[in-house]
Amino acid sequence: MADRAETQAADRVSEALDILRALDVPQKQQNKRSALTLLALLGLTPQKDWIQAANPCLGINEMMKHFGKKYAPNTRETVRRFTVHQFVQTGLVLANPDNPARPVNSPDTCYQVTPALLEIVRAYGTASWNESLRNFVNSAEALRRLQPGERAIPLIPVRLPDGRQLDLTAGGQNRLVKKIVEEFCPRFTPGGVLVYVGDTGRKQRHLETDYLTKLGVVFDEHGKMPDVIVHLPEKHWLVLIEAVTSHGPINVKRQNELRGLFKGATAGLVFVTAFLTRRAMARYLSEIAWETEVWVAEAPSHIIHFNGERFLGPYE
Repeated sequence: MADRAETQAADRVSEALDILRALDVPQKQQNKRSALTLLALLGLTPQKDWIQAANPCLGINEMMKHFGKKYAPNTRETVRRFTVHQFVQTGLVLANPDNPARPVNSPDTCYQVTPALLEIVRAYGTASWNESLRNFVNSAEALRRLQPGERAIPLIPVRLPDGRQLDLTAGGQNRLVKKIVEEFCPRFTPGGVLVYVGDTGRKQRHLETDYLTKLGVVFDEHGKMPDVIVHLPEKHWLVLIEAVTSHGPINVKRQNELRGLFKGATAGLVFVTAFLTRRAMARYLSEIAWETEVWVAEAPSHIIHFNGERFLGPYE
């Protein structure tokens, strides 16, 4: 019985790969991991036929438990980033169909195959498969052109100092980034030039590359940039701001990393860690590096200076 079950499981994986190839998904998603993910999203077990495919709404952890396969603890992010994300972008899978406004990094995020995909996989192995596949591919291409996956992501409007509006992806630290731009900057960097604003959902949301180059900064798209960068021309300071919601503050290690990233800067470096609340700050008090600043959004007119020779300024 065990051998039979293993054979059935191998057959389902092979058939799922055949479907992915027929759908012409990117080459990097034509693998066993993606096949198992597709089977999970269709609620298929080795004993079920394709006509029995369903469309359960599943989180990443639920997908990984399906089919009885054991994954390493760090595999969850791989499944999300290199399989599920591409399934969503190519229009095969819906993200949060029960609540499209749910933040992208919510622990309740779930996924579901589209009705069109469900219909076609139920035809796999039947006489109507080839015609169904042809019709699906033709309609799916049009659907992808009209509805690129990322445009469905809810956004947070942020008003820049010059009056322009910037839209950040909802979720993550972007709620705090909005407060930094709209509340910290007018109070503590008046007249400053906002040269970079990161985004948890889309990297390099606002980037003034030429301006940074004039300051001697070579932007490294693979480097871990601070969340907000402001240049104060009058004082020739470069203010590097980290928004802390899930990751840590500017500690000694992070301070050294930032100095390395900005080693060519002609402006003096100022390090600021931002928190939403004092309670959130308390969790990291023992880690915050000396000679840095801390700003808390719930008390926007105050700033906390971690002792050094000067208040809110660069150090050699």
